[in-house]
Amino acid sequence: MNIKAIMCDVDGTLLNRQGIVTPKTVEAIKKAREMGILFGLSTGRDVNSVKTLLKIWGIDGLVDVIVGTGGAEIYDYVLNIDQQSFPLEGELIHEIIKHFEDMDVNFAIPWEGILYAPKDDEHIAYLAKADRVPYKVADFNEFLKTPKPKVMIVCHKEDMPLVVERAKTFSNDKYKSSSLITGSILYEYMDPRVSKTYGLKQVMDMHGFSMDELCTFGDADNDYDMTLNAGVGVVMANGSDLTKSVADYITDDNNHDGIAQFINQYILK
Repeated sequence: MNIKAIMCDVDGTLLNRQGIVTPKTVEAIKKAREMGILFGLSTGRDVNSVKTLLKIWGIDGLVDVIVGTGGAEIYDYVLNIDQQSFPLEGELIHEIIKHFEDMDVNFAIPWEGILYAPKDDEHIAYLAKADRVPYKVADFNEFLKTPKPKVMIVCHKEDMPLVVERAKTFSNDKYKSSSLITGSILYEYMDPRVSKTYGLKQVMDMHGFSMDELCTFGDADNDYDMTLNAGVGVVMANGSDLTKSVADYITDDNNHDGIAQFINQYILK
């Protein structure tokens, strides 16, 4: 394989159930970087929160680039680039919230390493604890006076089908948006131009690489597009059926060193 860059999703892919990167995977990443391969993260989490968690995850100093907020943010340690693309207008986010506000959900917006919510409840508390990110309750009339990268609907796992059905009835004549499930309790809205592929293509172009020279690892529906468009798209055994349907390879799950197994078998040879 002529791989110049490896980009990994974080939750359900790079992190195991303890919320860390296993020693075997850390060692495989180190060996890949020693071969000159760029290593980075491609995640729905925002860049600022990711940067603060690298040490906890066990990969501090091993990440060359972060594609965050589902492709809307890029932080490149190698090229010293920090950029954002296509945030959602506050007016649109208000309309999305109004569309779901009668349901048992909360709303979260990642911003500068903090999850902002319009109210305090079990949903935002659980998400913040699970993601190891602090949260704040904010006056969204003030907070949304400036555009924000995306808005996440947080719900109970068993209520996700209801959220998906309600989402089918949302539309806005003034602004366009796209939405999808990004976790068992998360449903997200973002600009339709934003995707992980969008962010990854920018990174590959910046480094003079082609998408054919990219290997990605993912699991959830929001990894579908990067799996499809990467030269080598690898999906974890615990991945969604949708994303598995376009995978070049299926590797072991995130609790059994699936990434390390693939890197050692196919990339380090």
